[in-house]
Amino acid sequence: MAPTALFQLGLFFIFMFLIGFSYSDPTLDCPSTNTSLLNFTSNFTLEQHQLRGIFSIINDCSFRVSQFDMLAGANVLWWGAMGDDFQNLTNGFPVSDSILNQTYKNDTFTVRLRKNVTWDQMKLLAVWDVPTASDFGYVLLNDSGNAKEQPTVFDNCKVLYDSYRIRWSLKEAENEVEIGLEAAVGAEDYMGFGWANESASGSLMVGGDVAITAFGEGGLPFAHDYYITKYSECMIDEDGNAQGVCPDSLYKPTDPAVVVNNTKMIYGHRKDGVSFIRYSRPLQSNDIKYDQKIDPRAEMNVIWAVGLIKPPDSLRPFYLPQNHGGSYGHLKLNLSEQVNDCLGPLEAEDKEDQDLVIADKKEPLVVTTGPALHYPNPPNPSKVLYINKKESPLLRVERGVPVKFSIQAGHDVALYVTSDPIGGNATLRNTSETIYFGGPEAEGVQASPTKLTWSPDRNTPDLVYYHSLYVPKMGWKVQVVDGGLPDMYNNSVSLDDQQVMLFWTLADNSISIAARGEKKSGYLAIGFGREMANSYAYVGWIDDSGKGRVNTYFIDGNDASSVHPTKENLTYVRCKSENGIITLEFTRPLNPSCDRKARHECNNIIDPSTPLKVIWAMGAQWSDDHLSVRNMHFITSKRPISVLLMHGSAEAEEDLRPVLAVHGFMMFLAWGILLPGGILASRYLKHVKDDSWFKIHVYMQYSGLAIIFLGFLFAVAELRGLTLQSTHVKFGMLAILLAVAQPINAYFRPKKPDVGEETAKASHRLIWEYTHVIIGRCGILVGVAALISGMKHLGERYGDENATGLSWALIVWFLLGALLVIYLEYRDMGRRRDRLPGRSTWVLGNGEEESRDLLNQSEPAKEKEAGEVQLEAFNR
Repeated sequence: MAPTALFQLGLFFIFMFLIGFSYSDPTLDCPSTNTSLLNFTSNFTLEQHQLRGIFSIINDCSFRVSQFDMLAGANVLWWGAMGDDFQNLTNGFPVSDSILNQTYKNDTFTVRLRKNVTWDQMKLLAVWDVPTASDFGYVLLNDSGNAKEQPTVFDNCKVLYDSYRIRWSLKEAENEVEIGLEAAVGAEDYMGFGWANESASGSLMVGGDVAITAFGEGGLPFAHDYYITKYSECMIDEDGNAQGVCPDSLYKPTDPAVVVNNTKMIYGHRKDGVSFIRYSRPLQSNDIKYDQKIDPRAEMNVIWAVGLIKPPDSLRPFYLPQNHGGSYGHLKLNLSEQVNDCLGPLEAEDKEDQDLVIADKKEPLVVTTGPALHYPNPPNPSKVLYINKKESPLLRVERGVPVKFSIQAGHDVALYVTSDPIGGNATLRNTSETIYFGGPEAEGVQASPTKLTWSPDRNTPDLVYYHSLYVPKMGWKVQVVDGGLPDMYNNSVSLDDQQVMLFWTLADNSISIAARGEKKSGYLAIGFGREMANSYAYVGWIDDSGKGRVNTYFIDGNDASSVHPTKENLTYVRCKSENGIITLEFTRPLNPSCDRKARHECNNIIDPSTPLKVIWAMGAQWSDDHLSVRNMHFITSKRPISVLLMHGSAEAEEDLRPVLAVHGFMMFLAWGILLPGGILASRYLKHVKDDSWFKIHVYMQYSGLAIIFLGFLFAVAELRGLTLQSTHVKFGMLAILLAVAQPINAYFRPKKPDVGEETAKASHRLIWEYTHVIIGRCGILVGVAALISGMKHLGERYGDENATGLSWALIVWFLLGALLVIYLEYRDMGRRRDRLPGRSTWVLGNGEEESRDLLNQSEPAKEKEAGEVQLEAFNR
């Protein structure tokens, strides 16, 4: 043999020796025991980070992990504990020096325990992220060797497309198959899977028997049986027949006793932005019309799709799958074949799947406690923090914007913002932390909340945590970002149900508006009006190209055909979606300068002095080119909110029309009956004996003035202030000023001069008479104008359908009054022809009946006697 070959052979033996020497057999140096856990095998329980795998105990010193999937963490260790509850897990300990700081994809490896760790020291083995005290998954060590079956584990798995998988276990003897659908999709998306109609020609979808799975509004999973009669969304025609992708229960079965929904929900969760739902269905169903017969030994065509789903509403009380948007397909599948091509965990782009609360500089964040239902970082205590009724949401604040808290979590929970991701006062765990806000004083109850303000500054890190000072892991993350909407707009309010924030800034002739949803959706719409019908709507959504759009509409009904696109003059238009949260912005003129008769949107006038009624809606999908039922909302405001634009506040809308009706009636009583009646008394009742005309005149005028003040105060109190922007208010205030002027100048009324007195006193009296009459009758004219403009204002701003009819009724009333005046003038002219010639008596106080001062009753007897003597002598 050549020397070179001998040298290479020697190197090979040395290399193999070194390998054998360095290899550590886990069975070596480990004493054999009679442990009852020997050969124990179990699947991991998935908590988060998409952890799956099989756990097996080799001996007292080591264990094996196979088919192991897990998304990477920060500092992940093997962790031992005496139980799966919060207290035991947080008091656990590392059991191995192995570190799991990578993503695992169907990996198999052996782990050795630390020398001082034995199996009898633990009842549970977990995969534990130390910095966040987070449990990724665990195995309960059972002495009996009977491991609990995990709902996330199946016999087979197949990839449908990159982010969608189907898992299944065939139970042929039980005439069923259990299916698990798993997809990295949004929380509002459905996952559909089923069998195609083998006898159908053309589209495989038509005639398909599918299961639609998703998570409802409460976060609970569901799986329903659907049948496809048409490649469209489910619709019910005029005859009551269902067409499209509809639940089996909507179709009329041939036998009412047949159960048509044969899909049974088993388990579901949503973790790390990945939806997983397990359900079962029969291979051969008693529903022969709407369920396909499945042959487990044959290759059959299966169909699948994912897309947005619309929750039930009053019109269609069932979940409605929307258009899948291109994510659909079909393939051949044999249930009896062993398949596992799912290598590695699914990884979603957005893993922050919990609710998002964005702090606003005006609305306080209400902090309470509630049960832990979907806490984002298990393990956790049974009670966690809620913000604005949302369980441990991701809180977003802005630097330089004060954050107001209303703390109502109880005296045993003190809120604080800390650098420690676990909370509960890190110093008690001998860990350093920086406290940015809160402390022992930040506690309160609902009956007596504590109100505190936190102002994040430029030194506040991008990520901090809100927690309870006394109990760890009750809160979650705080994102600290640079300024946003609260800094850009002067005012903001929370609309109905605290689901939409409205921002605005008023300018001289325009208003800038922004709206942000607090819930994930496909589009956000805000409307100006009391309800959807007869409202002007602004809809923001992201189109298929990823571009933000804002369009305007006029809605005159409650169905899709009643939504009419308009062309409002919007500027500075923006729309964006962040983690499914829609934000829209635009600027528009207060009073559009266009032809109101030619274009409907020109009537969409914003009067800053009048409360603006705002409603909102959210939906799964919006289409600009073709509006249909699928554009309708899945959640709406329950009532309008009255936004006081000039005051920067809002209140729940109460029906102000009864309030304004009382105001209008009082003003009609004053300006339409009492005040004109008093004028008519002074004008046409002077021929009545004594001074009855004057008493009627004074009583009616003062009664009318009192009612005017009551009606004025009534309206101002209900409308929260007084502004002079509208025509009605201007007419009304001028009329009130003229009415108030009358008793004032009546107080300064000059006494009528006697015969022979100087002409200066007679001139003063004549000037007063003309002034009093002109002001009074001008007041009546302005008051009439205020009444008519008030009815017009009621119809325009409050949508009162009777406003037009009431306006014409007012006009007819005043026309009848004018006819009455003409008639009385005609009669009075005949009476004047019999009088002595002299100056006209058209002003107050020119008649002989008012020879004494009626406002001064101190000298009645003397004047009356003098008058009687003169009349008596004259008659002789």
